[in-house]
Amino acid sequence: MTKFSDLALDPRVLQAVAEAGYETPTPIQAQAIPHALQGRDVLGIAQTGTGKTASFTLPMITLLGQGRAKARMPRSLVLAPTRELAAQVAENFDTYAKHTKLTKALLIGGVAFGEQDKLIDRGVDVLIATPGRLLDHHERGKLLLTGVQIMVVDEADRMLDMGFIPDIERIFSLTPFTRQTFFFSATMAPEIERITNTFLSNPVKIEVARQSTTSETIEQQLIQITPSRKDRSFADKRAVLRALIKQEGEACTNAIIFCNRKMDVDVVSKSLKAHGFNASPIHGDLDQSVRTKTLDGFRDGSVHLLVASDVAARGLDIPAVSHVFNFDVPSHPEDYVHRIGRTGRAGRKGKAYTIATPFDDKYLANIEALVKQPIPRGVLPEGFTLPEPGAKPERPERKDERGPKNSRSRSGRDDRKPKEEPQAATAPVAVAAAPAPRKEEPRRDDRKDDRREDRKDDRRDERRDSPRPAPHGAVAHHGTGHHGHHHAAPSGERRDYRNRNDRDDRVVGMGDHVPDFILRSFKLRESTPDDLEVSAPEAERADAE
Repeated sequence: MTKFSDLALDPRVLQAVAEAGYETPTPIQAQAIPHALQGRDVLGIAQTGTGKTASFTLPMITLLGQGRAKARMPRSLVLAPTRELAAQVAENFDTYAKHTKLTKALLIGGVAFGEQDKLIDRGVDVLIATPGRLLDHHERGKLLLTGVQIMVVDEADRMLDMGFIPDIERIFSLTPFTRQTFFFSATMAPEIERITNTFLSNPVKIEVARQSTTSETIEQQLIQITPSRKDRSFADKRAVLRALIKQEGEACTNAIIFCNRKMDVDVVSKSLKAHGFNASPIHGDLDQSVRTKTLDGFRDGSVHLLVASDVAARGLDIPAVSHVFNFDVPSHPEDYVHRIGRTGRAGRKGKAYTIATPFDDKYLANIEALVKQPIPRGVLPEGFTLPEPGAKPERPERKDERGPKNSRSRSGRDDRKPKEEPQAATAPVAVAAAPAPRKEEPRRDDRKDDRREDRKDDRRDERRDSPRPAPHGAVAHHGTGHHGHHHAAPSGERRDYRNRNDRDDRVVGMGDHVPDFILRSFKLRESTPDDLEVSAPEAERADAE
């Protein structure tokens, strides 16, 4: 059996590997490391969790043992699709290069440029980065890639599949043609492999397991449900998820729950918390500090359930994950292999549940075609049932949904019993004054007509620069004069001469045109104290109608 001591690695690297507790390399490591040490380009394909990261970190540390980096010119470059995977690769270098003097820098989003610039200015032997942040530093003139001797593309298929093809091509064009290149991935579709032929020169292809296969240490189950209604699909899946977690009990020491969309990650996480589960979300829209804190909590056990998008499906090395739940069936079949590969790592046993509805049939067919075997079907937890398809969910009575009986009705009327209010002050203050109880209230249609006419008068008064003086002998207030005498209105204007007893008391300028009232200043026309009396309920009814 091959051991690390048989792979011609640097003694300092072997010491670090032994201190980490490893003696025997995995198949991908045993085959890739010798070719890498010979300077060959390597295309490695292996199942997730088989140690691909060490397959390139160990030979890189050995090859870079001699030499010194120049300022702003790293000697090697590792590209990763996500911040978490890049940070994990950096941790591997810290572990295996601790007895060497090699330096490294991590360039990822969510971190200030200043600290990263300082590291690059000193010169680094190993530069680990995501494509976007790497190009940002290059465009700012802070980084040169002409000194790169070794270049690694980790999770190559994901890098290319996520739309990084233009960025990858540009980065390769900035590096020397004589570089040594490593491509490592769990899956490698034929069309992706054709693209890699452009980047690699006569590579050694290492495929230690059949491409796109799932580990035999993972127990898979497909839970198929038919929602009671189409719009109940999301809620029914959440109920099934909770039932599955409860069914596993103490056997579920921790778990990763995968959703297809970031917004669903937040909803599922909040739902689990509301039902008493210890869950936290992680996806690309969260700040890097929050994502790092969440992952650290999941590693140390303070977070039991990690609800994640596919940002956590690629390459994250969390060995002791007992369960994986696919809340959504992945739309890309390769993602299924990566997701369930978060459990059952390093020879451990694991379980992977997938919740599917009839709308996921096409995705399931693609997954089973990729892995070349059907996913074992499971059943719902004992005692758990879903409503029958087409059944209407029980709804509370309408009055309970709309609140207490004394709330405002749909028509805008206030059904509450009127309370006795104190007499209003005579000062012209709108709404703040409270009127005396009214003996009778005009019909609703009459109130509408009154307010319509009041609004016309209000708009006309606002257009005036100043109130017009009333002619000698005319009554100043709006409405009818004493003894039935009226002042003639100017030509082209309409005045409302209603009977004083039928008049709905209104405050001038307080119509439905609230924006005009707020934005413009105006003067109230001369009025009597009766005109300025208004009650709060009456104002509310006017606004509602």
